Amino acid sequence: MLAIIIRAVFYLSSLGLIGIVLIQMSEHAGLGGAFGAGGSSTVFGRDEQTDPKRTATSVLAALFMVASLLLSII
Repeated sequence: MLAIIIRAVFYLSSLGLIGIVLIQMSEHAGLGGAFGAGGSSTVFGRDEQTDPKRTATSVLAALFMVASLLLSII
């Protein structure tokens, strides 16, 4: 029963992570913009911690990693 719940969390978090990453816009149209064309931005982009898409990505990635670890242990 526990394995089914963990597997469901694994599948839902992976699908959610795919969806939220595809929704996000790339900053400066790729890596070329991060190295010089961005002006005041750094290599890793601007510091926008309040962006809800970025927060959702972090939460879904953490859920995915924990579920992956638990499934490998089970």
